[in-house]
Amino acid sequence: MTEPTHGEAHGALGARLNWLRAAVLGANDGIVSTAGLVVGVAGATSDRSALLTAGLAGLLAGSLSMAAGEYVSVSTQRDSEKAALAQEKRELREQPEAELEELTELLEQRGLSRDVAMEAAQQLTERDALRAHARVELGIDPDELTNPWHAAWASFLAFTAGALLPLLAIVLPPSGWRVPVTVVSVVGALVLTGWSSARLGSAAPGRAVLRNVGGGLLAMGVTYGVGVLLGAAGV
Repeated sequence: MTEPTHGEAHGALGARLNWLRAAVLGANDGIVSTAGLVVGVAGATSDRSALLTAGLAGLLAGSLSMAAGEYVSVSTQRDSEKAALAQEKRELREQPEAELEELTELLEQRGLSRDVAMEAAQQLTERDALRAHARVELGIDPDELTNPWHAAWASFLAFTAGALLPLLAIVLPPSGWRVPVTVVSVVGALVLTGWSSARLGSAAPGRAVLRNVGGGLLAMGVTYGVGVLLGAAGV
C-alpha cells in the first residue's frame, strides 16, 4: 500500500509548484503594471513627488486588488471543496456498498486488478472512508483545504515585491537617468521571472523570456508615449 503515499508526495509537490508559479506571476504583474505606470508619469513630469505618489498608489491598488481577487477566488474553491466533502460523507452514510464499489472501480482505472482493487478499497474504507474517497475520487486532501488568507497574503506580497523594483528605480536616480535605469532594471527582472515561470512549468525558457520582456517593453513604451503627449499638451 505504498501508492497512496507516492501519490500524496506528488500532490504536495504539485501544490508547492502551483504556489511558486503564482508567486512568480504575481511578482511579474507587479513589475509590469507599476513600471508602466511610473514610466508613463515620468513621460509627463520629472517631479519626484509625483512619481513617488503615482508609484505608491499603483503598488497599493495593485497589491490590494490581487489579494482581494485571490481571497474571493480561493474562498469559492474552498466552499466547493467543503460542499463536495459533505456530499461524499452523506453518500457514504446512505449507500456504503455503492460507494465501496465506486472506490474499487476508481482504483481499477488506476491500473489495479479487480481483486487487488477490491482489497485496497476495503482496507481504505475501514481505515477512513471519507479520506479515501476525497483523495481518490475528488482529488482533495481533507487536511489541506485551500486557505483563502494564505492565497491573499501570498498575492499581496508577491505583487508588492515586484512593484518595489520599478518604484525605487524611478525615484532614486537623478532626473535624466530615471527612465533608462527603470527600463534596464525592469528588463532584467522580467528575464528572471520569465525564466523562472518557464522552468517551473518545465518549458523552454527562451520563448517565455522573450514574451515576458516584449510585453513589458510594450507596456512601458505605450505609457511613456502617452505621458509625453499629455505632458506636452499641458494636461
